[in-house]
Parts: sequence; structure tokens; C-alpha cells
Amino acid sequence: MAYNHHFFFRAYSKLVVIAALGIAIYSCHSGASDQLDNPLVKAGQQLAIKHCGSCHLVPEPSMLDQETWDTHVLPAMAPMLGIESYGNGYYFAGQKAAVSYDNWQKIMLYYKALAPRKLKPADVSTSNDWSIFSLTKPQRDTTQTSETTMVVMDSSRTHLYSGDGIRNDLTCWDQQLHPVWRKQLKSPPVNAAFYRDKQGNERGVFTGLGTMVAADIAKGELLDLPLSGKPRNDSSTIYSDLPRPLQSLAADINRDGLTDWIVCGFGHLRGGLYWLKQEKNGRFTKLPIKEIPGAIQATTGDFNADGWPDVMVLFAHADEGIWLFLNDKKGGFTQQNLLRFPSVYGSTSFQLVDFNKDGKVDILYTCGDNSDYSQIFKPYHGVYVYLNQGNFQYKQAHFLAVNGCTKAIANDFDQDGDLDIISISFFADFKNNPAEGCLYFEQQKAFEFKRHALPVSDYGRWICMDVGDWDHDGDSDVVLGNFSKGFLNERDFKPTWDTHLPFIILTNTTRDKSR
Repeated sequence: MAYNHHFFFRAYSKLVVIAALGIAIYSCHSGASDQLDNPLVKAGQQLAIKHCGSCHLVPEPSMLDQETWDTHVLPAMAPMLGIESYGNGYYFAGQKAAVSYDNWQKIMLYYKALAPRKLKPADVSTSNDWSIFSLTKPQRDTTQTSETTMVVMDSSRTHLYSGDGIRNDLTCWDQQLHPVWRKQLKSPPVNAAFYRDKQGNERGVFTGLGTMVAADIAKGELLDLPLSGKPRNDSSTIYSDLPRPLQSLAADINRDGLTDWIVCGFGHLRGGLYWLKQEKNGRFTKLPIKEIPGAIQATTGDFNADGWPDVMVLFAHADEGIWLFLNDKKGGFTQQNLLRFPSVYGSTSFQLVDFNKDGKVDILYTCGDNSDYSQIFKPYHGVYVYLNQGNFQYKQAHFLAVNGCTKAIANDFDQDGDLDIISISFFADFKNNPAEGCLYFEQQKAFEFKRHALPVSDYGRWICMDVGDWDHDGDSDVVLGNFSKGFLNERDFKPTWDTHLPFIILTNTTRDKSR
């Protein structure tokens, strides 16, 4: 009897899926409004809003193609509602499922009926040229494969630090890009913050990821290292057992004169934004600010001008968006959502910068993480500018399409008085448009950008970036970190970029040309 019941379940599921696919095919010949006239499709929409919307902003069916919804995203989302997925379109709703089997079929029907067969590609036409930049690079070490996880210039721009995901080491480079020293760490360094101790010696606090595997392994740490000369043994661990932390920021949250740390613990299924509160004995207590996975980047500031430090954070998993945490002056925060994005966006970075020179900081935001369930090119991936309307309200003012965008930084690179943008893309269309991996957007008029594809695709695949005046000539240079192996989505594509260069520097020649 058990076998016959299983057979009936499979046969019934198959018939429902076939019916759903029939309507989905019909949708190619009729509009979304016509499809929503179908009571089953309309019911699926309402169920998606109710159940999916309880966790994150509900993505529209048009944001992915039919095949991606059917074979990747919906099977991955089913367990979140207690629905078991057996592959090939077969599902089972247990007693504790949040939705019935019939209602799950309606949700599936809604997405497959209204989704397009293919997404319309983004317009990413560009010209390949160096613009105002020239190439500077260290010597290749053919005995090492580069999986660079961090590149950052120190506060005085006299040394550059890089981290590697294979060797879990930290390397210090001098102005001639010669390695000064290397230090073995427990895990790949992904972030650095610099300060001077009471003796005036420069030190760095480095964030170790713990593990590059997408798993709930809390082995990340904050390590305090001396940077003057060769690294000595007076290093110390500020905190350990953190859930895959990506960034740490120093701030005196409670204004007691002791340096605290704000940590973005991206995690996997578990993670959070944490306040490491320094006690009088020098030890730290971990206090959760928002304990959900996906905290990828934060910035601190007195955003409501009350004299107390606040925190603004980008969450990039499931419920994606930018949240503001205002200091309540009592050892806690009140939170406010500033921007919220659909769960298929794959948020990657943000920057606070005054784009329109009105005295209010705006938001430069990027999305393009394509390593999860929907590994297709998306026309909404790229760089967004949201202008500050006052009272913590933001309005989209501009969008620059970039497949798989990973990070963007605004800066007046050409020193003409307005802000330009440089972007990197770890999930660019390397097969058809590899130059998209690094783009320079030169602002010529208000929100009119000339798009330059910098010809650096042969030198690496860029996952991290820092901007600063490396050569001390008065303009801003760019360093790009090369993560050369792994995480490739494109079929039948064999990369030809250099796997031995840890980074390159885009040297800004603006000042040189003006002399």
C-alpha cells in the first residue's frame, strides 16, 4: 500500500505540474493582466504576497525566466515553507508545512505563468579604453595561484595589504609593490581598519572570514596586528567565533571612551549585525543589533545629529535592503528601513556620498551577486544612485546596468568638480563581454556618464577594490584584487586571465596630464 500511495502522489503531482506548464506556455501569448484573470494564478499571487512577503520583499515573476523559477528558485524556496522537494517537479507538503500542497501549486503557477521565457538583456555597450588610467602591477609569482580576498591601502598610503583565500595569509607591500612580509592567519582576511597606538605605532585590525564555504561555521575573528616593521608577536585576538564576518568598524557606541566594534556577520542561514562592546577590563561582549544573516557592509555616523554614533547597514541575504540603526543612548538601537530590494537582486555594496551637492548624503548601491539559485544575467544588476529627499527618505535618480556588479566607488577621479564612478563585476559576462569586469563611468553632465571599459580583463577577475592616492600625486588611484579561480557560472567558458597576479593598480594620470 505504501508503494501505491507513493505512485499516486507522483502521478498526481505530475498532472498538476503539466497543467501549470500549460498555462505558463499560454502566458507567452497573453499579457500579465490576462493571466491574473485566471483565479488560480490570482490566488497564487495572493499566497506569494502572504507567505513569501512575510520574510522578504516579494519578487515579481518577470524578474526571472520560466526555467530559472521552475528548476532552481522555486525548489530552493519550497523548504522555507515546509514543502519537501524531490526534484523533477515533485513536491510534498508535510503536516507542519506553512502552505498546503494545493496552495504551493498555485504559487508555482503564478510565477511560471507570468515569467518570460527569457529575460531581455541589459544594454551594456561600451568603449574599451584606458581613459585617465594606466596600469601598474607587481611581479607575477608563477608558483602561487591568486585568490585575493582583500586589497586595502593603509591610512598613510605607504603600504598596501592583501589577503589570500588559498593560503589564508596577509601580505604587506611597499610603494614599489614588493612584498615586505607575510603573516599566516587562521582564515582569509577580508577587511582592515588602521589606527595608531599610544606610542604612535601603526596597527591594523583585520577581519578573518573564518570559512569561505557557505555554511554556518562561526570561526571568524578580529585580529589586532602591529604594522611597523615586520609583524611581531604582540598581536591579539579582539574576538573570535564570529559567523563569517565581512567587515568590522571601530566606534565608541556608548560614549564611554573605549573603542567598540561593529561587525557584519554575513553567516549563512544564521548571522547578524553585532556590537562588540569593550568592557573596562579590555574584554569584549558581543551584543546583537539585528540577528539575521546577510550583513555585508556597514558605515557609522551621527545620522540624526544628536551627538551619538549610529549605524547604517546593507543586508544582502533574503530580506535585502539598507537599514538605519539609530543609537537610543541606552545601550541599544531603534531601526528604520531606508531601502528594500527584491530577494533576487543579490545586493553587494553601498557608499554614502553627496551626488548632487545639496549637503545631504545620498546612497550609491550595487547589486549583482549571481552565485545562488538564479545564475542568469539580469538586466537590473548594476549601479544605482538614490538621492536623499530628507527625513531619511531616498529616491532612485539613476541606474547603470552592469552584469554581476560587485562593488562601485564614487570619486572625482578626473578632478572636474563632479563625481565619477568605478565598478567591478565578479559575475560579468566574461564569455561575450569580459571588459565589463571593470568599468569607469565618467560623469560629463548631471547623471550623464560616459562608459569606459578599462582593458584589464587579461590580468584577473576582480572581487575587491580600494581607492586612494597611492602615488601621492593628488588624484585618486584604484587597486583591484584578483580572485582568479572558482565560482564560474558560464558554461563552455575557459578563462584566460592571469591567475598569478594578486592585484593590479589603476594609476590615475589626471595630475600628470595637467602639469
